[in-house]
Amino acid sequence: MSRTAVASRLPILRLIWRLVNRWCPRVRPTRTLPEEVMSAYSYMPATLAGHLAGIAVVTFLYWRLVPWAVLLPWLGIFALMWGTRLTMKLRFKQVIMHSTDDWLRWRLYWNLGSLSAGALWGLTGWVFYPMGGGIQQTGLIVIVYTFSVVVVPVLATQPRMYLAFVGLCFLPLMARIAIGGDLYSYKLAGILLLIISMTVLLARNYRQALERVLELKERADELLQELRVEKLAAEQARHEAEVANRAKTQFFTAASHDLRQPLHAMGLFAEALRQKTHDGEVAQLVNSINSSVDALDGLFSELLDISRLDTGVVTCAPRSFEVSDIFRKLRLNFDPMAFEKGLSLRFRGDRQVVHADPLLVERILRNLLSNAIRYTQEGTVLLSARKRGAEVWLQVWDTGLGIAAPEQQRIFEEFYQVPRVRAETQDQRKGLGLGLSIVQRLSQLMEAPLMLKSQPGHGTVFTLRLPASHLAAPPPAPSQRPSHLGITLQGRTILIVEDESAVLSGLEVLLRGWGATVLAFETLGSVMAWLAQQAHLPVATLRPDLVIVDYRLEDGATGTEVIRAIRQQCHAPVPAIVVTGSSMLHQEKEAQEHDFHLLIKPVVPNKLRAMIGFKLGLNAPQP
Repeated sequence: MSRTAVASRLPILRLIWRLVNRWCPRVRPTRTLPEEVMSAYSYMPATLAGHLAGIAVVTFLYWRLVPWAVLLPWLGIFALMWGTRLTMKLRFKQVIMHSTDDWLRWRLYWNLGSLSAGALWGLTGWVFYPMGGGIQQTGLIVIVYTFSVVVVPVLATQPRMYLAFVGLCFLPLMARIAIGGDLYSYKLAGILLLIISMTVLLARNYRQALERVLELKERADELLQELRVEKLAAEQARHEAEVANRAKTQFFTAASHDLRQPLHAMGLFAEALRQKTHDGEVAQLVNSINSSVDALDGLFSELLDISRLDTGVVTCAPRSFEVSDIFRKLRLNFDPMAFEKGLSLRFRGDRQVVHADPLLVERILRNLLSNAIRYTQEGTVLLSARKRGAEVWLQVWDTGLGIAAPEQQRIFEEFYQVPRVRAETQDQRKGLGLGLSIVQRLSQLMEAPLMLKSQPGHGTVFTLRLPASHLAAPPPAPSQRPSHLGITLQGRTILIVEDESAVLSGLEVLLRGWGATVLAFETLGSVMAWLAQQAHLPVATLRPDLVIVDYRLEDGATGTEVIRAIRQQCHAPVPAIVVTGSSMLHQEKEAQEHDFHLLIKPVVPNKLRAMIGFKLGLNAPQP
């Protein structure tokens, strides 16, 4: 509803409406209109309290001087005005604004109330001033002028409205003073005119400052809105990036698993082929196949590790542990590699106890040992643990090519490989240049300093500094050095479970070629059926010497369930190896919890043979 429509419904207000149109600006909707109206009505309690105080003071000053016939109607008119404005305040708190017209209507109500109050105080000055003495007149001037000042914060945004209020409130008093006709009256009226002019100027300056503040606030609101939009866009982009990263990791995991399967089978069949022939050329071809399979395995592992680090799924869970636990695993994996290259692989200081995440420490040492063996042609690779104050330094030493000083900072960059002066071997050329980048990022995740010292032609040493633990080290387990060649599995029974028929066939042929009796199954269900059929046999007859099982089986089953079922049926901790196509942290934690060893596909036969020898406690003569 427009302001004109409201006024037209109240004939009594038509005269006031004309004055409003004449002295007040057209009320136009602004972006700050709701704030202006809410501010005005929030100021209403102070306004009403001021009116009460003014009425009380005037009554106190004039109650003996003004006839009751004048004073009582005056009080009645003010009481009506005060009650009306209080009612407006209470109604405003309950009303719900639906449109700009609603805000304009309530601002009109406020303006009419203000003009009514100004007119009443102007009437007070006109009627009461001549009836009092010096004290009463001074008090009346102060009260009327006070109301001209205190409305500045509320009416400053409506300059003509403020002029109308001041005119209604103060001009009748000045006119009444000037009517006195003497010099004193003219001087006092002139002084009051000067004062009120300065007040109007002050209100103008206040309005300009307030407009600048409102403009700044509007601009701040616009910037805040833009910031919110940009933040939402950034959040959306971040969410999409996270989804893309997760999808990338899932893709790498799935692709790694699916691609490792045929590679794993190819390595097993190649080794079985070597056992069927004594032809030197065939043996050389088998070695080349195994080398290529091993290289592809390294590429898959590096890509998967980088992908998992990028998505933040790798976390650090430090605890106290003896480094001998890791040394035994590393010896199993890297003894065959070192032996094939004619290198001496040594381990020192395995009694040291550190406080760190054992899985991340093992990942770091695996990458460092792999690089050391890869780039060392002769001599020794040493993994040592040395106590240095409150730290234990895990160091990987090699007698390889070394790294020149300009390259030592760049080797930790992703996809960077040190250019070699001498001819590279096939073993040195494989890889993406991600191994040391993974090492550095894992060390930063653990907040463990990583140091490098190298001299071209004399070798390299990497040092991982970990906090020492004060927990007592457990007694050393009897060390068993697995052999890598010449192991015979004659008289041993090995149960294998693999849902890929090609891998199952290759593994079965390979193990039988080594002299083992093989029990082959494809699913958890077939294993359970076999256990049920053999339940009447003695446990010693039923129990296999070793279980080799794929981690991921059909129908959502896992290798862990197979191991648990066999151990439960045999009432013994049957040794177990789990072969998996993906290297996930939860599998490694599961391996520690259920006491089995993990091998990541593709598994070259010499690594498998070394692990079998370790699990069965076989020691073949050393070459």
